[in-house]
Amino acid sequence: MSGRRNYRELRERIRSDPERARRVEEISRAYEVLLQLAELREARGVTQTHLAERLGVSQPNISKIEGKEDLYLSTLCYYIAALGGHLEVKAVFEDEDVYLTLPGCR
Repeated sequence: MSGRRNYRELRERIRSDPERARRVEEISRAYEVLLQLAELREARGVTQTHLAERLGVSQPNISKIEGKEDLYLSTLCYYIAALGGHLEVKAVFEDEDVYLTLPGCR
């Protein structure tokens, strides 16, 4: 046996285990955010090197930021500010949305 598994079999094993399914969904969301950072930077016409200069860090540090699964809000705030924007955080509840003010992110 080669150790290979049918994709459908693997997918069903994940779907049948709620904890596994939750972890896969969490990882998927994290990767979507990371891809969005790089895509956002590229859409703004900014290279990693140029962004690094704006932030006073090295280009490999920008690559690390774009490759991290979990970022500090302050890091994200500086990243977005260096692209010319500002970060807003919204907590969503059933009965209301609450915008959170982050010091230094305006």
